[in-house]
Amino acid sequence: MDSLVSSIKIAGSGMAAQTRRIQVVAENIANANSTATVAGGDPYQRKIISFVEELDRKTGANLVKTSEVARDNSPFRAEFDPASPYADESGFVKLPNVNAIIEMADMREANRSYEANLQVIKQVRDLISMSVDLLRAT
Repeated sequence: MDSLVSSIKIAGSGMAAQTRRIQVVAENIANANSTATVAGGDPYQRKIISFVEELDRKTGANLVKTSEVARDNSPFRAEFDPASPYADESGFVKLPNVNAIIEMADMREANRSYEANLQVIKQVRDLISMSVDLLRAT
């Protein structure tokens, strides 16, 4: 039973990590077309999330955790729009370094990982239930 409970903890930590990843991706998508608040300033900078392995001393299971949300240092996009109040002296407006296609792929991958962890929890729950039923029958 301990290994089954550990499996639930591991899958639960994966779900929590993927939930945080989905939040970061959603924030990136929401700000994909935002501009700087001052002329020539920097716009929203894409965020990326990192995962680390953490030992659960109680169960001995290796859990996944989010370690940090960092800024993506790739260059900003530039669009020529001299009429914009946010344009620099050359007439270019800096746009976020967010690529909606990449963000949607990240979102899909995070969603699938979340669903896979959810299926693990469902399967373990069924195994525990069957084990209890077997113990009752004897």
